[in-house]
Amino acid sequence: MPKLYSAKTILAALQRANFAIISQKGSHIKLHKRENNKILTVIVPNHKEIAIGTFMSILKQADMTRKELEKFIR
Repeated sequence: MPKLYSAKTILAALQRANFAIISQKGSHIKLHKRENNKILTVIVPNHKEIAIGTFMSILKQADMTRKELEKFIR
């Protein structure tokens, strides 16, 4: 499977999308965002390369499409 992005890249993009890092346990970083009376929680493993399945799970948790997230990647 192809690897897409590093955790560093994904975390930076999510923070630009108004997610805030709230905790870390081991290699997993938890981010929160309040949006329209709901709280979105995203867990990102701090790895050099994020697998495609994990990336898709992150997108689902963040309630974003790949294109929406890629707008925040620099």
